[in-house]
Amino acid sequence: MPFLPVAAVVVLLGGAGQSTSDTPAVASRVEWKAVLAQSGLLLGIQHSLRFAQDKTRLHLDGPFWRDYVRSLRGLEGWKDGNPVTTNYLGHPLMGAITGYIWIQNDPKGRAVEWDPRSGRYWSSRVKGMAWAAVYSTSFELAPWGEAGIGNVGYDRGTMAFVDLVVTPLGGFGLMVLEDYVDATLIRKIERHGSEMRARVFRVLLNPSRSLANVLRFKRPSHRDGRALPARQ
Repeated sequence: MPFLPVAAVVVLLGGAGQSTSDTPAVASRVEWKAVLAQSGLLLGIQHSLRFAQDKTRLHLDGPFWRDYVRSLRGLEGWKDGNPVTTNYLGHPLMGAITGYIWIQNDPKGRAVEWDPRSGRYWSSRVKGMAWAAVYSTSFELAPWGEAGIGNVGYDRGTMAFVDLVVTPLGGFGLMVLEDYVDATLIRKIERHGSEMRARVFRVLLNPSRSLANVLRFKRPSHRDGRALPARQ
């Protein structure tokens, strides 16, 4: 197993029950059942979309475990044959969505907004990145992931380390960017606009957070601890 997901598990478990220096201790713990349920829903959606691809359906036949092991052996190099947009846009988006899944189920971080001087902010986002690394590795290499369902890696040159690295790191960058836009631009729009306008800009300018909200069956424009402006 690559080092990144191992380090991610250490980050997630090591931070349990601890508080950062700039915030009082919070007794509530991460809502693991919700994290797993929402991540499972995302996984199901992703596989449903993959089944529409011929290359996925082509490898559904054959001995499962033999083909799965052969697929894992196909992990090599950096390039996996996917378009640049898939590797460097789609996967960071997946990383940000799964990062927000963690954050929105962590009482210590769900209502924390952009503040580059806050240890509490950075702690919550690093833990979100760690969960993105765990999810990404599972999505790529687990029996219930791409290697097992559709046997990505069975054909040489179709599985590489790019997704394992870019998904959590790119997702972290995208989360920080969305947080910054939310705190500086969207809040300004909310102060001088209607409820509907606020909803629209919350969704358009924070796509990863919006999709993560949908996975917990809330409006895409939802914000924990922050109400919308009054209707106009």
